Amino acid sequence: MALHPLAGKPAPDDMLVNVAELLRAYSTNQPDPALREQRVAFGTSGHRGSSFSTSFNEAHILAITQAICEYRAAQGIDGPLFLGMDTHALSEPAFASALEVLAAHGVAVHIDAAGEPTPTPVISHAILGHNRTGPGGKADGIVITPSHNPPTDGGFKYNPPHGGPAETAVTAWIEARANALLGGSAAGAGAAGAGGAGPLQAGTGTPEIRRLPYARALAAAHRVDFAAAYVRDLAAVVDLEAVRSAGIHLGVDPLGGASAAYWGRIASEYHLNLEVVNPKIDPTFRFMTLDWDGKIRMDCSSPYAMAGLVAHRQRFDLAFGNDADADRHGIVTRSGLMNPNHYLAVAVDYLFRQRPAWGAGAGVGKTLVSSSLIDRVAARLGRRLVEVPVGFKWFVPGLLQGSLGFAGEESAGASLLRRDGSVWSTDKDGMALCLLAAEISAKSGKDPSQLYADLIRELGEPFYERRDTKATREEKARLQALGPADLDATELAGEPIRAVLSRAPGNDAPIGGIKVVTENGWFAARPSGTEDVAKIYAESFRDRAHLQRLQDEAEALLARAFKRGAGAR
Repeated sequence: MALHPLAGKPAPDDMLVNVAELLRAYSTNQPDPALREQRVAFGTSGHRGSSFSTSFNEAHILAITQAICEYRAAQGIDGPLFLGMDTHALSEPAFASALEVLAAHGVAVHIDAAGEPTPTPVISHAILGHNRTGPGGKADGIVITPSHNPPTDGGFKYNPPHGGPAETAVTAWIEARANALLGGSAAGAGAAGAGGAGPLQAGTGTPEIRRLPYARALAAAHRVDFAAAYVRDLAAVVDLEAVRSAGIHLGVDPLGGASAAYWGRIASEYHLNLEVVNPKIDPTFRFMTLDWDGKIRMDCSSPYAMAGLVAHRQRFDLAFGNDADADRHGIVTRSGLMNPNHYLAVAVDYLFRQRPAWGAGAGVGKTLVSSSLIDRVAARLGRRLVEVPVGFKWFVPGLLQGSLGFAGEESAGASLLRRDGSVWSTDKDGMALCLLAAEISAKSGKDPSQLYADLIRELGEPFYERRDTKATREEKARLQALGPADLDATELAGEPIRAVLSRAPGNDAPIGGIKVVTENGWFAARPSGTEDVAKIYAESFRDRAHLQRLQDEAEALLARAFKRGAGAR
């Protein structure tokens, strides 16, 4: 898609969200459950939307939280619930709404003692810590965040007692129950146009949704210093003494997110030569540079959104940034912002040489659309590769059990085991991955970009790109259901097709699309959950011309499959 003329430039004032209007819409706009776009919908990262489009409003949060309370009761989850939020404008009112419902159900809610935003990995760390050593039942958590999404958006994620993103069966149940509470069918996730009792009036509630006044709910909450517990434990996952001893100069840009309050404490605790370039918190995110499409987006893997930090790269030995809930990482060397795939390959190559306590059985987890350079690195290391569909939830069992030493996805999200081989977090941890880059630099004497250059000299250089192409709702449904028999080709970009996958080889789960593999390249296609586009990922180990041919032939293959699918109906 075309690059916006203001990509990488500061956001003009006329693009900034009107926070007062956004918050007013949160409490006044009432969703109509007969409209698909106004129903609760859990994607790979929870429910997301905007109060302006009546897709993230008080009624949604009350219904989702009520559903979570019912799910907890049915599953016998009776320990504390750790509640966190990021710095998006909608996060604070959603936090209040959720707290009111949780308190009414007698849930022991743990919140940040200072009222600070709480990163996603900190909630995962807290859940696992309690469930490992704490008394009083199993804990779970909620993080209120739309991750890197624009300032108009809100998001809501549930993490069960395993500490990671909830499984599909869990989110499907919560989604269905929440939609039933909104006034839709009992099935909850039915087709648009299903009849119902009309939209929930959030101000008065329904007989099925219980809530307390906010002041009482807040008074009942347990206040916890989340940062202290997390920061003190970081040395268990990253060698921060090596970073301190090397004295490398580190720069950090939290991009106005929840990690802003953490980096100063990390620097102080471990005596690091670390400078926070931008400590500002502002729900308009006016300090951001615009992303590729001209939107404000706190995407630390985007060179356009990270342009502010990249401009400072010569001041530091290494710099890094996080998105709004700090579950993603962006690594900046003096060469510029690293492609997430490149850093993941370097991290895998380094970690499995430097973590002897992990043992020979610890494997490498990656999503199907991550670079095959990771496959080559794993093979050279003699490590088992576990390739799963898109979504960090697929890595949770392996991280929890220690059968995965590292797990990462192409969108700059990853986690790893503690240095002793036990579980650290089962959700993405952008802060730990940033500090890992510092450890790598300190102990190897090279920054991750230099190590990547060494890797590709030995294993071959990948040319990788994601291309979005328009797709109707019907085409997206057809793409999601595609199987190997639906493609009419034996060759791709001049090479015989070796494999056509509709299920992930690592866990046999449906990938919600298709992946086609040849000797020197591959493409994968899957529908977007929020836009009318198909996402086509492709990679070549030849050159850019071969990459473009892979992309063009992938689009043609899909177009023929869509046409046959339409004809069959």
